[in-house]
Parts: sequence; structure tokens; C-alpha cells
Amino acid sequence: MIRLERRPQPSDAWSYATPVLAVILTMVVGGILFAFLGKPPLVAIRTIFWDPLFGDFASYTRPQLLVKAGPLILIATGLALGFRAGIWNIGAEGQYIMGAVCGAAVGLAFYPSEARWLIFPLMIIVGALGGMVWAWIPAFLKTRFGTNEILVSLMLVYVAENIIAYAALGPLKNPEGMGFPGSRRLSNWEAAANHELIAGTGMHWGVVFALIAVIFAYVLLARHTLGFAIRVTGESPRAAAFSGVDPKRLIILSMLISGGLAGLAGIFEATGPAGQITIDFGTGYGFTAIIVAFLGRLHPIGILLAGLLLALTYIGGEMAQLQLALPAAAIQLFQGMLLFFLLALDVLTNYRPRFGSEAAA
Repeated sequence: MIRLERRPQPSDAWSYATPVLAVILTMVVGGILFAFLGKPPLVAIRTIFWDPLFGDFASYTRPQLLVKAGPLILIATGLALGFRAGIWNIGAEGQYIMGAVCGAAVGLAFYPSEARWLIFPLMIIVGALGGMVWAWIPAFLKTRFGTNEILVSLMLVYVAENIIAYAALGPLKNPEGMGFPGSRRLSNWEAAANHELIAGTGMHWGVVFALIAVIFAYVLLARHTLGFAIRVTGESPRAAAFSGVDPKRLIILSMLISGGLAGLAGIFEATGPAGQITIDFGTGYGFTAIIVAFLGRLHPIGILLAGLLLALTYIGGEMAQLQLALPAAAIQLFQGMLLFFLLALDVLTNYRPRFGSEAAA
């Protein structure tokens, strides 16, 4: 017999150990999955986790680590602030898309001007506002009508996907694109391009803002009254109410921050790695960032490390698809296992297992 007994206090040791164990279990079960697919499991794991950093093509793939990690860290940092307060913004993918659409639309309105000092900063500001407005909708509906922010924010993702498809085929379509859907190449327009700041490193403005967001979130949670309100509300809503925390204000602030950071990730991606607005611009960063947030234990420093790890699986997964002919669905399943095992093992943070006669007693 096995019985789970609630711990008097959550275990700090298990809290730090579960992300590591989740990664190890993902490797083990993922290796079994790859073996069932007829691929050598050790080679597949090595291709995903080792080759992007130290393999034959590492000089190309290493800079991609920051390119992939930047939006994940930026979005996950905003999500974590809301999650810690018990506010579940699941629609960051939609906010990421709307940030890209709004920022790109404002930038393209100035085409072909080369006033980089004006256009690029304006695109960043409007991109953040686009994400904030899209996050404000579920926040307003929750505080005004008591709706579920999980469902509303998630459904708005599909609305955003249709909006970007309309923009890529209509208002933002490149008039010189020979009929193909998609905007002008923003990465080729000097006034709107988000180039590498240090050649060969993958460091661009999106990565810089991601690092700033991590520092901002750390200081906010550790030193600011808003961070105190977030932590108290997540740990004990009743205590938060007694301490004078306004739950409606906290919901709106948390959603605006997370939406703004997701919008920033969108516009930096549209002006940099993606380079333009297209129908398939949404690549799942907003959903993967949820895994990053929980794998990082909703802590800014943990999110930084988790973002780099998930970025590594993105790059390694693409290499495994090319070199080992692994299906894309298998790589997505492999990434999803991280969250599955993390949530499963998280039980041990709050519960102590009892076995055999001890459990029966």
C-alpha cells in the first residue's frame, strides 16, 4: 500500500530536486520513445542535448541558443508573476502574436523611411501595448463579470491567429511579394531590423530585454510592495485580503505585465529571427513558456536557466529531425514530457509517501 501524507511545510529540498529529476526522467522515457521509433536512443539524446553546444555545427547552433531562449524567458517571466499570484494567463501566445502585428503595422506605416531612432523604438512600445491590450481583455472580463481567465485568454489565441492571417493576406501584405502572403521583410529594412548586437553570439535586443525582465522580476518579488502582494496572494488569499491587497488591481496589473512582455517578445521576433509577419508566425513560444515558467519554479533565475534548457531542446530537436529523421511530433512530445514529469514529481514537494505497513497504519 502507498499513501500520500501532506507535509506540514512544502519541502525545499524536493522543490529544487524535482526540476532536475524531471529532466532526467524526460531523457529516460524519451530515449524509450525514440527506441520504439527505431532510432538509437543514446544518439538521439546526445543530438538534442550535446551536439548543439559541442557538435560539428556548434559554431552555428550555439548563437541560436540565445535566439530561441530570448522570447521564452521574456514571456515566461511575465507569466510567472501572474502564476505566483494565482492568476492563470494561458493565452500568452495570442499576446505574443498581437504584439508582433501591432508593432509591425506601426513600423510599416513609415516605410520606406530610415529614421531608425524613431521607428524601431516606436515599434517596441506599440508591440508591448498590443500584448497588454490583448491581456487586458480577460483581466477586465474576470474583474467585471467573474469569467475564467484561463478560458478567455486561451480562446483569444485563436482570434489572434486569425487576425495575423488576415494581416498577412491583407493590410500588411507585401505589395512587391509576387502574391505570396506575408509582410515586407522587416529584418532587411534597416530602420526596423533587430540585428545582432554582437556578431556571432545571437544577442539581439530581445535577449537584452529578456535579461532586463529577469532582473526586474527578481527585484520586484524581493524588494517591492507589489511583489509582496503577489507572493502573499499566491500563498494565502485570505491573508492578502487582510493585508489590504486589492485583488482586482492585482489581476489587471499581473495580466498587463505578462501581456506586455509577451508583446515585446512578438515584435522582437518579427523584426529579428522571423523577419516578417506571416500566416504561421505563431510558433508556440507562448505555450512553451508555460513549461519554462514551471520548470524554473516561477523564480526569475530559474526561468533564465529553464529558458536556456528549452531552447536547447528546440535546436537539438530540429537537428534530430534532420539527422535522424525523427518526426516533429516526437520532439514536441519529448518537450511536453518535461512539464508532465515536473507536475507529477511536484506532488512530493507537498506530500510525503508512506509505504507498506506504515501506510496501512
